[in-house]
Amino acid sequence: MSDDDHQFESKADAGSSKTFPQQAGTIRKGGHIVIKGRPCKVVEVSTSKTGKHGHAKCHFVSIDIFTGKKIEDIVPSSHNCDVPHVTRTDYQLIDISEDGFVSLLTENGNTKDDLRLPTDDSLLTQLKDGFGEGKDLVVSVMSAMGEEQICGLKDIGPR
Repeated sequence: MSDDDHQFESKADAGSSKTFPQQAGTIRKGGHIVIKGRPCKVVEVSTSKTGKHGHAKCHFVSIDIFTGKKIEDIVPSSHNCDVPHVTRTDYQLIDISEDGFVSLLTENGNTKDDLRLPTDDSLLTQLKDGFGEGKDLVVSVMSAMGEEQICGLKDIGPR
């Protein structure tokens, strides 16, 4: 069997991971962590002293960055936790469709049409009102672990 009989499948994401490991004792308030498979923002960390038979434990109180639900977890401080790669990208709003999706303009001039309107009522109202008034709006899209959601809005002036 020769070496050129092997075929490799290529992946679009070049095999990059959705998370990276970080020691639990080094994760701080304001950072991110994966708890129960969900990307979360840490709002409180408390560390207990080492017990008679074991490690110091970190108690994490966090908020899911997409659903806003509070999630807690306790992890030995010397163990590794998954930390999500969280990115924010700004896109210009082009259109809001009747089925609840938005059309956004990317940096390279293409359109992105796979995002739903935000679930946050005040953000949704600002977005619809601003668009209805003909304002130029830029939306911030947060993405982590294969999920994306509109999380912010900026008015860059009238069209």
